[in-house]
Amino acid sequence: MTFPWPEVGTLIKDLPTPLPIIDEDRLAANIARVQDYISKSDKFFRPHIKTHKILAVARQQVEAGANGINCQKVTEAEVFADAGFDDILITYNILGKAKLARLKALNEKIGALKVTADNATVVAGLAETFDVERPLSVLVECDTGGKRCGVQTPDAAVALAKHIAGQAGLRFSGILTYPAIGGAQAVEHFIVETMEKLQAQGLDCPIRSNGGSPDIYSAHLVPSATEHRAGTYVYNDRSMVRAGQCTADDIAMHILATVVSRPAENRAVLDCGSKALTSDLLGFSDFGVIEGFESARIVSLSEEHAVVDLSDCKGDFPAIGAMVRVMPNHTCVVSNLFEQMVFHRDGVVTRVEDVAARGTVW
Repeated sequence: MTFPWPEVGTLIKDLPTPLPIIDEDRLAANIARVQDYISKSDKFFRPHIKTHKILAVARQQVEAGANGINCQKVTEAEVFADAGFDDILITYNILGKAKLARLKALNEKIGALKVTADNATVVAGLAETFDVERPLSVLVECDTGGKRCGVQTPDAAVALAKHIAGQAGLRFSGILTYPAIGGAQAVEHFIVETMEKLQAQGLDCPIRSNGGSPDIYSAHLVPSATEHRAGTYVYNDRSMVRAGQCTADDIAMHILATVVSRPAENRAVLDCGSKALTSDLLGFSDFGVIEGFESARIVSLSEEHAVVDLSDCKGDFPAIGAMVRVMPNHTCVVSNLFEQMVFHRDGVVTRVEDVAARGTVW
């Protein structure tokens, strides 16, 4: 059995649900707007393709001016390398012989592979895998307030950079961070101090990579960064609206859903459960916004059901069988739930693209 993916020309109103759909014009506008801003901020832009995982969308981003792409895992990078992408940064600590063997093969296939590391154990594995004939470029990941991965101080960054530079098969290529929202000043201070200390040790730091969509329009406040990485901006979602980085009119992805039950006066049920909408809250108390019925709240999800509380709903909520559109809290996870993505313009399907890197979490 195969899913009934629509043909080009199908009307949106005739699509099966639940199904995410991408607005072509909003997608193009999001790509152009951010690329223009980053370029005017005198930085390279490296989009993170984990948001969409689609080859054609990545090509749109590169054609708009992006300099390479950002992947999160080795297998994700392999998909894009096989499609001809040559400049790939993998922002993850890569460990284990099997993954390192694939990473080595990937480095031999493309011309500009880069990875990150924030500890000596990761560096040791990389050093054992790569050699001077085909060295690997490595960036030191720095924690500038995001409190995820990353060395904690500029001194620690310099120490790890020296360690990388001392390995025959590795090349220290710079530093990277994924900061907290509102952390531009902290990032700038960290980069400047680290660069000064690296220079004192005779180490060049050609790449200073900053990142994040939730604070993307603060990229110009980090003048020492040479590039910015972002993913969510391409589709945008409810979290980006809350962060003030876009409006609801910039949301390119919606999940189509059908009202399948009205079991009580103040309750409706949609067919977009956690397997379509994701269970990510991202700090919200509900699971998305229903377009045109913002006061109706999706209060709980099971795998195939979304329960909607209509207690505060203004207006007549759609009847059983009607279709609604849901703005997701977190668009990136939705992409990984579907084999293909449907694009549309003016209510008509324009293309259906494979989510080529779906499931590439290894």
